[in-house]
Amino acid sequence: MSEYVESIVALPYAELPTPLLGELAAAGLDPEQVYADVVAAVAEDLPGDDVTSWATIPAADTAVADFIARENGVIGGLAVAEVVFRYVLGNDIELSRPVADGTHVVKGDVLLTVAGGTALLLTAERTALNYACHISGVATATAAWVAVLAGTSARVRDTRKTIPHFRSLEKYAVRCGGGVNHRRDLSDQALVKDNHVIAAGGVVPAYELIRARYPEVPIQVEVTTLEQLKELLEIGVDQVLLDNMTTDQMREAVEIRDGSATPHCRLEASGGLTLERAAEVAATGVDFIAVGALTHSAKVMDIAMDLRS
Repeated sequence: MSEYVESIVALPYAELPTPLLGELAAAGLDPEQVYADVVAAVAEDLPGDDVTSWATIPAADTAVADFIARENGVIGGLAVAEVVFRYVLGNDIELSRPVADGTHVVKGDVLLTVAGGTALLLTAERTALNYACHISGVATATAAWVAVLAGTSARVRDTRKTIPHFRSLEKYAVRCGGGVNHRRDLSDQALVKDNHVIAAGGVVPAYELIRARYPEVPIQVEVTTLEQLKELLEIGVDQVLLDNMTTDQMREAVEIRDGSATPHCRLEASGGLTLERAAEVAATGVDFIAVGALTHSAKVMDIAMDLRS
């Protein structure tokens, strides 16, 4: 093992500050899973030495570094970035986060400041930024939808179209941006899609098969026609996904729901919806707007780490 690799602290989970672990848990994240993900991400960058930092920076050098917003946006993931710095440099650092996750910031704002060994700061830099930039990007994209929907009863909701092994963090990012999470995984809620309908022989048989086998599980059924919606309302389904419907069809779906024996049924619009169309869709009276792009297509937020001179 090289002298450089030995200089990396690899702080054990049990030594992370209790307030930091509590913050992660309060955010709906599993602190142990966040730590394990950070360990794997750092290992991906360090199969050996950080050859650039180790060759150019004396081991005894220290520095202060700031995370700076390079554009306006909504911040998320700073607590995860802190886990990265503490894992690589240990608790013998000075670290502050002047803004909280979920905060709207402007270009030039300082988001996080950390002081420690210069070489190790630069080793941890990219991993910490990867988390903060991506999570903040999803939060910022979500906040844009929330702003457009303000004043309506509709709320933007995410999907399972997430990066593998990053779902909990992306869904956390949606919450930072003011959005609503849909199902977490395949077990916490049933979602009957078109292929399930084909396999089961219709929307009603599909619903009834699930209800019989899993009496307590929430069920949402996707429909492509208003006739399918009527069938489901007649049997008391309380969540329906309106797939690829026109604005007029969605408006009619809301009227049908409101005049049915199941007026409490929640309707969710889905299918290639855009920010430009959001207000129009919300005006139909749907309860949720499903947007896979929140997670699968969000642009990262531009955040940089600058060493103080």
